[in-house]
Amino acid sequence: MHEGNVPQETESQWLEKLVGRNLLDKMLCSFSKSTGLKAILVDNKGNTLISTDHAIKDCRFCEMIRSDINGTKKCQRSYARACNEAAKYGEPYIFRCHAGLIMWAAPILIDHHIGSIICGQVLMWEPEDYFLEEIEEMVKGLDVDVSAVKWSAAQLEVMSSDKVQAAADLLFMVANQIMQSGLTVLDQRRQISAQQARLAEEIQARKRAEIAVSTIESRAISMNSLDKEHELKSMVRNGQKREAQRLLENLLVDIMEVNSDHVDTVKTRIVELVVIISRAAVDGGAELSSILQLNASFYQDLLEMSTSDELCLWSKNMLETFMNHLENNKDQKNLQAVQRAAEFIRRNYRHKLTIDDIAQEVYLSPCYVSRIFKQGLGCTLMEYLTQVRVEEAKIMLKNPKYNVMQVAEESGFEDPGYFTRVFKKHEGITPSRFKQHAL
Repeated sequence: MHEGNVPQETESQWLEKLVGRNLLDKMLCSFSKSTGLKAILVDNKGNTLISTDHAIKDCRFCEMIRSDINGTKKCQRSYARACNEAAKYGEPYIFRCHAGLIMWAAPILIDHHIGSIICGQVLMWEPEDYFLEEIEEMVKGLDVDVSAVKWSAAQLEVMSSDKVQAAADLLFMVANQIMQSGLTVLDQRRQISAQQARLAEEIQARKRAEIAVSTIESRAISMNSLDKEHELKSMVRNGQKREAQRLLENLLVDIMEVNSDHVDTVKTRIVELVVIISRAAVDGGAELSSILQLNASFYQDLLEMSTSDELCLWSKNMLETFMNHLENNKDQKNLQAVQRAAEFIRRNYRHKLTIDDIAQEVYLSPCYVSRIFKQGLGCTLMEYLTQVRVEEAKIMLKNPKYNVMQVAEESGFEDPGYFTRVFKKHEGITPSRFKQHAL
């Protein structure tokens, strides 16, 4: 019990809140139906939290053992030991239960909570006389028909060790998926808590400021919401991600201060922010069709939100999605511009080219095209132009009908002396020596 005699949340309730009862049930049932093996979710004390009885029943052997309360308790203790062993090693744990059946446990570890999915109820060998005698010893003290138990043991499925290991590995994948789903929700809760703390701190800071200064002075100093929205639009358009995130949090504080108890009003204000941010993303270079698709998805998400905390966290993620989309689209457009610039150089290397000529061809400023070209190809525009000219010169030098002066002129070098210096710097020999070796 917690303080104030509030009942502690059970493992089942805790896990269902994180992952969802329907999803847990569906995952376990899908595993059971696909493998034909019964699967149950237990806590670290061996208590059954979720069972797939409606999909796969216990084998007759287990039904008989569990028909006695002491048999059920023994099963529970077996599950508890297996659960803790699986948690200790962080991997599937194959074990023999108290009644001699082969089972395996896949651990589920989320935060400080521990559980396992238990599966099996099989044998790894054909039941022999010794095993049947052993069963008689194991069920001593249980109010069961020993002959019937032995008969049901002989009907148990026999699986090879490879098949048991494969089934255990598959069950571990199911457990990992449950853990991943739970950790995602847990992380979202923590983000909401952190966000609540930041917003509360900002609100308290504003209240302290209001006490310290007069209402008139506060209004004169603070930026109104309309100004902030214009500033946010500018930041998004220019790709200022961190600045935009900080300003969005500031705007959310404005909204929450006035409308914290009116979720529908908060939604309306956030829809306005979505419109502002999406238009700014398009202005910044994002594809209109993609942004419209994102908007449709965002509006659908908004309808499902029910608390102000969810809306605030969602708004932060919404901004990040738009900013990432804008950044990725800019990268793609930059790559296309670099490719066009390189193609223009390869077509016109014979002519006198300047950075301004190349920038004009790709409709960008000389400074910007120089920067993205260096980022994309690792060399400057002029270095690339020189490389193209030298490569073309090498091809022509191998042709006997061209002399060195003709090659220099045809490859875009106006000065034969400069051509010789550049060629030697790149190839380690003069054009004349290169021509001699090539012919």
